[in-house]
Amino acid sequence: MISFIICLALLIGGYFAYGKVVENTFAPDDRETPAVKINDGVDYVVLPQWKLFLVQLLNIAGLGPIFGALQGALWGPIVFLWITFGTLLAGGVHDFFSGMMSERNNGESISEIAGIYLGGVMKNVMRVFSVVLLVMVGTVFAVGPAGLIVTLFKNNGTEGILATTLFWLIIILVYYFIATFLSIDKIIGKVYPIFGICLIVMAVGVAIGIFVNPDYTIPEIWANFGSMHPKGTPIWSFMFITVACGAISGFHATQSPLMARCLKSERQGRFVFYGAMVCEGVIALIWAAAGCALYEVSGGLNTGLQDVLANGQSAAIYDVCAKTMGGIGIALAMLGVIACPITSGDTAFRSARLVLADWLKMDQGSYKNRLILCIPVLGVGAVLGIGNALGFIDYTIIWRYFSWTNQTLAMIVLWAASMYLFYDKKNYWITAVPATFMSAVSATYFVAAPECLNLSTAVAYPVGVIAAALFLGIFLYSIKKRNVRPQYDTLKK
Repeated sequence: MISFIICLALLIGGYFAYGKVVENTFAPDDRETPAVKINDGVDYVVLPQWKLFLVQLLNIAGLGPIFGALQGALWGPIVFLWITFGTLLAGGVHDFFSGMMSERNNGESISEIAGIYLGGVMKNVMRVFSVVLLVMVGTVFAVGPAGLIVTLFKNNGTEGILATTLFWLIIILVYYFIATFLSIDKIIGKVYPIFGICLIVMAVGVAIGIFVNPDYTIPEIWANFGSMHPKGTPIWSFMFITVACGAISGFHATQSPLMARCLKSERQGRFVFYGAMVCEGVIALIWAAAGCALYEVSGGLNTGLQDVLANGQSAAIYDVCAKTMGGIGIALAMLGVIACPITSGDTAFRSARLVLADWLKMDQGSYKNRLILCIPVLGVGAVLGIGNALGFIDYTIIWRYFSWTNQTLAMIVLWAASMYLFYDKKNYWITAVPATFMSAVSATYFVAAPECLNLSTAVAYPVGVIAAALFLGIFLYSIKKRNVRPQYDTLKK
């Protein structure tokens, strides 16, 4: 339990210490923000700082730091180290710079930001990649909650239309359309803070439940410094891919521009972007600790947790909440497994609309232009979601690639941030080091993962190192040439 407390203290202290270093490196000032300068009443809307923080937290978190952390706990308490240092040195840096680079560039989407600092080819790649990824995330987070609602009704003996996935899927998709179409302060700005508070309360309740119950003991890192994974899955780089939200996640880069368009001052950036990521890290740390503390260990392996997860991640959340908080926990668990994915889904579709709007240079202040983008985006989501609900489309194969593409996106954003800092004559190593690390993670996983090349670690490990060194070499060569692109010269830094 001591190692858990140390990691928790490092996360909280790191926000004030390393977070300040990150902020000072970027050097926020008193320039007029996009929310004030543009203020279209739809996407560019000034929101209070506390709302910005809670909305950003829910945008980037949802159930990500819970699902990922429980899966990561299969490796044992060593996952605490990745959550702690990944959050402070990589994830927080990634989220802060993705938000603040957007802030400095009129709130543009991450695909446009990547193009400014990494070139036109990368811009187009990121445009297509972002839209496909966001629509996929939004659709999956519509189908999943619909299925969970149906399960709840059926378990209570309900029959008929209320016990059909298709009915609830349509209801959720209608909500998604409304949330995507309306101004950000109408639904998201009002509802998200409530769910964000619920997410925090659920994590605090789990932590208290562990500490007050003498039957639960959080194992120490130093006593279990190795893999406890029942299937023998290697720590490198599978654990670093599995625990994305709660350490570093490229999906966050698609969400940060939403809040970048709502900041009243650049000086709010550390609290909103870096702070929300640290909060997510704390949530992930607590749930990882629960996964390590609540279940039986056999032969040094987390077999008990594996058995619970075999019943589904939602069932695992239900079980943890019930064991640590009783009836209140069950209510929070049900809220979490239904509401949190929905809140990730609607902002995914909203982000897809904004990526397309930036791509096509379409002003979103008019109802007509929003409809032009909302209808096809939600239309594709509806076709895919209904097709999945009726058994015509299988997402499982596609979704297996999400973990890798997610961390690859994070890698690209960190390299873009490194170029930004170079052009701005700032310490680019603060982003280049985690970018190099994530390059090794992504390359190694791609070579070793069963859904990718499925080669042995004897091949994957050196390939990952070589790939990371190659990316770092390309970056250093690029900055040595100091070939500043004309479009950068026009930016208002």
